[in-house]
Amino acid sequence: MKRLLISIFAILLIFNCNAQQIPTVYSNFSYENDTLYFTHPESGDRVSENVFSPSLTLDKIIQSPTGSAAGIDFDFNDSTFNGTMYYGFIVTENVKFSQPMWFSKSAFILKGKTSVNLLAMKEKYDIIDWEKNGYGLLGYRLEDSKGKLLYDGRISFMGTGPFETETTITEGPFVNVVTPESVTISFNTNQLTSPAIVVNDSEFKEKQLMMNPLGSRKHQILIHHLTADSTYQYQLKVGRRSYNYSFKTAPKKGSHQAIRIAYASDSREGKGGGERGFFGTNAYMMKKIGALSMQQNTDFVQFTGDLISGYKNDAEELQLQYANWKRAVEPFWHYIPFYTSMGNHEALMTSFGLPEKGVAVDKFPFETQSAEKIFMDEFCNPANGLDSEDGAYYDPDKQNINFPTYKESVYYYTYGNIAMVVLNTNYWYAPSVELIAVSSGNPHGFIMDKQLEWFQKTLALLEVDVTIDHIFVSLHTPVFPNGGHANNDMWYFGNNDIRPFVAGNPTDKGIIERRDQLLDLMINKSKKVIAILTGDEHNYSRMRISTQMEMYPENWTSEKLKLNRDIWQITNGSAGAPYYGQESLPWSAYVEHFSTQYALVFIDVEGNHVKMKVINPDTLETIEEAVLK
Repeated sequence: MKRLLISIFAILLIFNCNAQQIPTVYSNFSYENDTLYFTHPESGDRVSENVFSPSLTLDKIIQSPTGSAAGIDFDFNDSTFNGTMYYGFIVTENVKFSQPMWFSKSAFILKGKTSVNLLAMKEKYDIIDWEKNGYGLLGYRLEDSKGKLLYDGRISFMGTGPFETETTITEGPFVNVVTPESVTISFNTNQLTSPAIVVNDSEFKEKQLMMNPLGSRKHQILIHHLTADSTYQYQLKVGRRSYNYSFKTAPKKGSHQAIRIAYASDSREGKGGGERGFFGTNAYMMKKIGALSMQQNTDFVQFTGDLISGYKNDAEELQLQYANWKRAVEPFWHYIPFYTSMGNHEALMTSFGLPEKGVAVDKFPFETQSAEKIFMDEFCNPANGLDSEDGAYYDPDKQNINFPTYKESVYYYTYGNIAMVVLNTNYWYAPSVELIAVSSGNPHGFIMDKQLEWFQKTLALLEVDVTIDHIFVSLHTPVFPNGGHANNDMWYFGNNDIRPFVAGNPTDKGIIERRDQLLDLMINKSKKVIAILTGDEHNYSRMRISTQMEMYPENWTSEKLKLNRDIWQITNGSAGAPYYGQESLPWSAYVEHFSTQYALVFIDVEGNHVKMKVINPDTLETIEEAVLK
């Protein structure tokens, strides 16, 4: 009898395994016959999950090339895919920023297949000496039948006919997490491999090779025991090939030497055609931003949110968009670090019903499918933030992990005498704010309790650090919106009722109360925070957050925060997304400059002095210059 009961219990567990996958922090979701449903508790309306699987994925594209007698064949394993492939050789010798030189001919893609004839690219067209060397690198660009650009790829080949494909760096290398003593180089390859990086005759490899001797396709290699404020040449060895780049270490902590920061956000697809709408990102503007950052001798770039168009139901489609963003700035990321964080358009959703009135929440299972997990996998940022919202007073199950990760989307880093603290204002994001009360989730712009607690501790740590003179706080949504987002961000037209719901229960603080707590930490409890760097609004503005300005709705009856000093809010969401004009708000008189031009903000720090210059990366026009301190 006991064995029978155990067997029945095991069968019930199998049949109910899907139900166990619904995070306890959500409400009114249920499984029936392996289909996920949302049921509205008041109307009783029940809607099934929107399920979408893209036919063309990044992995299919990367694995598509194979050698042939005359060149390279491509099979994207998608019979519905018709379009055009542009192609050309990539010169890597004596070129700092390698790009494809497009050939005069292109290839038609029919039913997911096409070919490139390398034998037709001989003699005067052989700009890489493949005929003599027996190897080369081909770049290719995919365009669908409607003229939509989808992906820029590359493939290494060997032979002079017939040809073979070989191990290729499909993404990177990228310089990340630069400190006075170390740097992390990340990159991807099309095949399993065990690469190495040589710096000053020392060879560095991945730690996980001991666990995976065959190698991997995603790579991160730590280069350490370096000297501060020094330029190093690095040689990346992959397969039979090697590639040469350079990086510069950070100055000693506390150093007062000059630092130049570039800042922007919001590069999702724009209008105007061509590379402005490169499947998820405005590649045209990001190339301009990367080139201008290099030309202006930038030490690092901070890019905070809405890198891509996002709002997808399938992780593979999100990954393809991220690949396009990274490819746009890749030539410059070989040399200088780009730090990134999340905006609302990084959303990966479990959704139900129509986009304009349906329910949408952060994708689950959180440990493999959340927007935060995909972002963490796609980028290499400092890992010194907190784990998740687990353990907060509203956590419905303190014995288990119930929230997505914060790793590498909430963090801080130092450079000389400055610190950059990066927050995530779209954590556990639920886009359908009107339905959060019934689905649960976190509205756009809200910093939840555990992140606020981490922020408080981090600011306190930096406040007593004698090597840090200036703190910048970067978060996607403006504390005070000025053009395009008065209906949300940290304002919602003054509606403090907006707040997260966890397992069907509202949190005790509303959006304006939480905004005030953030301001209190950055202004009243810190003397070092100079500026809040934000985006979300597709424009540039410089606003003085003043002790004199009005920042509450007319009907506000709760306690008002009194500020004891002024700081700046620099909003730059002008990296390519469609523009927003200025709106009239209670604090508009304190906006000292507003522009709808594309913009890249350069912040120059030298000792105790901080100034700023804003340049249009498309036209190189100076938008404004200002002294911040």
